[in-house]
Amino acid sequence: MIKPIKLLIALMLMSGFEVSAYKPAEGYMMTTWGENIDPENVLPEYPRPIMERPEWQNLNGLWDYAIVDKNVTTPAEYQGEILVPFCAESSLSGVAKEIGGDKAIWYKRTFAVPKSWQGRDVMLNFGAVDWQADVWVNGTKVGSHTGGYTPFGFNITHSLKSKGDNELVVRVWDPTDQGYQPRGKQVTNPTGIWYTPVTGIWQTVWLEPVNNTHVSGLKILPDIDRNTLTVNVQAAGADKGYLAEVSVKDNGRVIASGKALAGEPIVIDMPADVKLWSPDSPYLYDLEVSLKDHGKTLDKVDSYAAMRKFSIKKDDNGVVRIQLNNQDLFNYGLLDQGWWPDGLYTAPSYEAMIYDVDKAADWGYNMLRKHIKIEPATWYTYCDRKGIIVWQDMPSGDKDPEWQNRNYFDGEEFQRSPESEANYRKEWKEIIDALYNYPCIAVWTPFNEAFGQFKTPEIVNWTKAYDPSRLVNPASGGNYYHCGDMIDAHTYPSPPLIHLYDSKRANVIGEYGGIGMVVDGHVWTPDRNWGYVQYKSPAEVTDAYIGYAERLDKLAGYWYVGAVYTQLTDVENEVNGLMTYDRKVVKIDEPRIREINRRVISNHSK
Repeated sequence: MIKPIKLLIALMLMSGFEVSAYKPAEGYMMTTWGENIDPENVLPEYPRPIMERPEWQNLNGLWDYAIVDKNVTTPAEYQGEILVPFCAESSLSGVAKEIGGDKAIWYKRTFAVPKSWQGRDVMLNFGAVDWQADVWVNGTKVGSHTGGYTPFGFNITHSLKSKGDNELVVRVWDPTDQGYQPRGKQVTNPTGIWYTPVTGIWQTVWLEPVNNTHVSGLKILPDIDRNTLTVNVQAAGADKGYLAEVSVKDNGRVIASGKALAGEPIVIDMPADVKLWSPDSPYLYDLEVSLKDHGKTLDKVDSYAAMRKFSIKKDDNGVVRIQLNNQDLFNYGLLDQGWWPDGLYTAPSYEAMIYDVDKAADWGYNMLRKHIKIEPATWYTYCDRKGIIVWQDMPSGDKDPEWQNRNYFDGEEFQRSPESEANYRKEWKEIIDALYNYPCIAVWTPFNEAFGQFKTPEIVNWTKAYDPSRLVNPASGGNYYHCGDMIDAHTYPSPPLIHLYDSKRANVIGEYGGIGMVVDGHVWTPDRNWGYVQYKSPAEVTDAYIGYAERLDKLAGYWYVGAVYTQLTDVENEVNGLMTYDRKVVKIDEPRIREINRRVISNHSK
């Protein structure tokens, strides 16, 4: 007897339907979400909620791929299918192959433009591609981009066919640790705290129709001291002054508005009873942004904003405290690396991605340190909605860590090549531009543990000038300089009595803890697991954690004003997460952890 599913496949084949042979690459640890992946419905959520349009087309799914020598101009043939947006090295891509710096990966697929889009321009958007991308539509080169962490897009209108399917081809080259570019924890030979390379498309690819003149970007800045919200509307295709209008809504009701020519700041007076954003009350105002020409609407996008302020201030004892909305708030969070055993840089689903944020909030933390990685826009929007503060790292690159000494250092730093320095500055600016509007981000951290650290005061001062609305942590656990808003020590496993102290800056612990525990059946490799200290049961892990937290609680009364515990989940060979890498096992007594975390925050906040 033929089983129903086999009969269905046979009938589909006889009817001319193509049946995909896709399945995740075998032999890898899988999350529950990855085990249930649907190649026909991959990450279907609108990928840019901070600037949303109602019409769009998701290009995630199965593409053809070819891995060839990097000097090949066009692949002779494609070697199979890859599930976009999972990188080629991941299990969920269905490929799980190493690319390396001497090869490039090519992608190809077709797409049709909906008839309802006729008469409008078509934008092709990429959430992120690591690292160098070249893009063709119907054989026409439409653009290139370097930078593995930021969104980019091209107007492909003039390369489209008048009817029928269009061919999209993308070539990606990524030298990983053979190059100077930002790469975070990626290395060619993963071991210890260094992880598998990520090559190619790793965030959503999508199309959207726009008018020739349309909103190309927003810059949103709250000011709670003046009770204003400033919105700058950038327009593409505008050769003359068009009118930009912004309406601020509270539960669907317009409570404030303003207008100016596109490119000019719109300063909006907010109501006297304005609602401030905080972890306890993460209130977001909806924004409706319109671009108009003599009363005719050329484009409209939906956005949101929060009224909040991050700053530092000395308390009565002379300790520089981190403040939210002019009130002391102890920032207590987890090191969040954002890696997945089945998708590597890419969460297998939106539900998987927000699970991590939900767990951190449920455990009583008010902050996540996003560690040398940038997440998709939907992650930051969820943190905005959830009330999770984010300390955002710049992904590390170039030279491995070089500590000069553990005290303030005023001598000559590591020298990057001119090409490396120019690329760092380009990518750091693009990252800040891409993330500027998300209320949750409190701190920019340009360097981590002296990894590629260079011209620290210059980079820090530029960052502070470019975005004065946020704090700048010069170098988390790196070489220390008299600049920025914070001084950040890394120490394992316990918070130190004192490490470094700066009377003019906020003293924080950027990393501590690292309590390890191996959970059989939930490890990346069975024989290469480590943590800074290791225990065998959740009770032991919880007891050790609480001991460190109680020590932190005492020290926070004197000088520490924020702390980051390592870490949210296991990652590859590291087993010092509060959850296993596959997110299937929580290693702690959750109520006990929640109670101590909330107590630490409450004891040192106003």
